[in-house]
Amino acid sequence: MFWYYTELFYKSKKGIIIKSEITSIAIGGFDGMHLAHQQLFKKLDTKGGIVVIQTGYANLSPYTNRAEHTIYPLFYYPLDNIKHLSAQEFISLLNEEFPNLQKIVVGYDFHFGHKAAYDTNDLKTLFKGEVIVVDEYSLDNTSIHSRVIRASLREGDIDKANRLLGYNYKIKGHHIKGQGLGKKQFVPTINIHIEDFLIPAEAIYITKTIINKKEYKSVTFIGHRATTDGKFAVETHIVQSYDEDEFLGNLEVVFYKKIRANKKYDSFEELKEQILKDIAYSKEYFI
Repeated sequence: MFWYYTELFYKSKKGIIIKSEITSIAIGGFDGMHLAHQQLFKKLDTKGGIVVIQTGYANLSPYTNRAEHTIYPLFYYPLDNIKHLSAQEFISLLNEEFPNLQKIVVGYDFHFGHKAAYDTNDLKTLFKGEVIVVDEYSLDNTSIHSRVIRASLREGDIDKANRLLGYNYKIKGHHIKGQGLGKKQFVPTINIHIEDFLIPAEAIYITKTIINKKEYKSVTFIGHRATTDGKFAVETHIVQSYDEDEFLGNLEVVFYKKIRANKKYDSFEELKEQILKDIAYSKEYFI
């Protein structure tokens, strides 16, 4: 008997979903849960589920963060636990884990099994139910892949990344102590420690910061503090009134637009003047 996922059920907002009730699944890595992934999910029936093959590359929506972008239950299978399987063993695993499985949905470039030696043709041959293979999906003449979105974020092209994702990119972290200069000499900022998520390129961005499920308009700095201590930081400034005690703990930063690149200024006064301009630009954007 194969056991790669420890739960036989999935607890969702709709209640407990038993794996034996699942009749259709989409299979893939699904990092980012972007527009191309959503094309696969559209082929699922009302008792559908998503089988996530977990790898160390997922940093757009790592771990269970994928659940924010779908109504379907997700079942996670570490790649290291299944990559040695033959094609037949993989199908046997799926049939055992999902005994009422009738339909499998995959992308055109889907491969599985030992050394990824098997493709969609093998899947169609071995699985006794329906196999749907979804074609490559493009937007604005750009084929949508997680690697393309990662490249856009690393370049600071938030507009493109958000278009391909189908939603505004978001990172999560927790509040940490900063330099203490913001409140004294510039504007107060919340310093954030980020793990697991891909951090966009060094720049200043129009953002919204979510604190205790409340959303605040903000400006976020990412990069090395060239004018002060030179250290890398992720800092967000809330541009509307809020309770400062609220920001202790976990935060989320949602990216809307890049304002400008990071640069070094000749004086604190010049830096502060630019920060105030960034804040004004952000307020105007949301208006």
